Amino acid sequence: MDAVRALKRSLAGLALLASLPAPAQETPVSIAISGWTGFAPLTLAKEAGLFKKHGVDVTIRKIPQKDRHLAIASGDVQCAATTVETWVIWNANGVATTQIFQLDKSFGADGLVVRNGIEKIADLKGKTVAASAPGTAPYFGLAWMLKKNGLSIKDVKVVTLEPQAAANAFVANAGDLDAAMTYEPYLSTVRAKPEAGRIIATTLDYPMVMDTFGCTPQFLKDHPKAAKALADGYFDAVEMIRKEPKKSFEIMGADVKQSAEAFEKSQAYLRWQDRAANQRFFTSVLQPFSKEAAELLLEIGSIKQVPDLKNLSDTRFIQ
Repeated sequence: MDAVRALKRSLAGLALLASLPAPAQETPVSIAISGWTGFAPLTLAKEAGLFKKHGVDVTIRKIPQKDRHLAIASGDVQCAATTVETWVIWNANGVATTQIFQLDKSFGADGLVVRNGIEKIADLKGKTVAASAPGTAPYFGLAWMLKKNGLSIKDVKVVTLEPQAAANAFVANAGDLDAAMTYEPYLSTVRAKPEAGRIIATTLDYPMVMDTFGCTPQFLKDHPKAAKALADGYFDAVEMIRKEPKKSFEIMGADVKQSAEAFEKSQAYLRWQDRAANQRFFTSVLQPFSKEAAELLLEIGSIKQVPDLKNLSDTRFIQ
C-alpha cells in the first residue's frame, strides 16, 4: 500500500508540474554599439543583469559607426545605438530603422582639437583634419562646426581616422594633422597633452550630438515587449548609476579598459537621459533638430533625399 500511495503522490506531482506555466523565455537580441562613453549604460544593463530582469537576452557587438547599418541590413543585429542624424542617413539610404529611446546628450564630450597656432575654426580653411568616414557622427560634427563658421567640408582636407586613432595620431604629431574630430574617452587624450594642441570647440559650443537607441521596424513589430524591456533596462541602468556610482563606473570603465576613476572623469562631459528627459526630447527636440540635420546632410552629400522624419521614432516604449 505504501508503494501504491507513493506512486500516486509521484503521479500527482508530475501532473501539477505539467499544469504550471513554462518559464518565460528571454527574447534574444543583438545590439551594435561602440566604445563611446554615452553608450556605456547599455553595457551596464547587460553586465548587471538589468536586461535579463526584464526578459531580454542581449548580445552587445562593438561595430564602428560607419559599418553599423550594414550589420542591421544583414540581420546580424536587430538594434543599435547611434546619433540622431545617423538614423536620417540610414533611412535615406534604405536601411529602415526606428528610434525608441534617447541615451545621452554630449556636454563637451565631442570636440574639435587643433594645433596651438590655430586661433579660430575659420583658420582651418585648406588645413588637414582627421575625422571618421562620411556618414558618422564625427564627420557630421566637423561639417556642422565648419558651416557655423562660414566654411564647408570641401574647404578642408579630411583624413579618415576613427576617433581613437584620430586622437592618438594628433597627440603623436603623426600624419601632418592640423586638427582632429574625436570624442570621449579619447578626447581626454588631448586634454592631457596641451603641448600637442588644444580643444577649440566642443558640444558645449555646438550642441549637435545626441544619441538614441533604435531597432528595425520588423523587430519592433514582432517583439514589442522586448523593445519595452530594452528601454526599461536602460532606464534602470541610469538609476543604478545614480544610486551606486562607484560600482557602475567600475563595470562601465572595465568595458573600455578604463579605471572607475578615469571613466568617471570622461562621463562628466555628457548627460544620460532618464525617462522624463526622454519624453521631453521626443516631444520638442527631435523633430526640429532632425530637420536642420537633414538639410546639412543633403548639402554635404550624405543623403540624396530627406526621408519621412516623422516615421523615424516610436515613443510607445518610454511611457
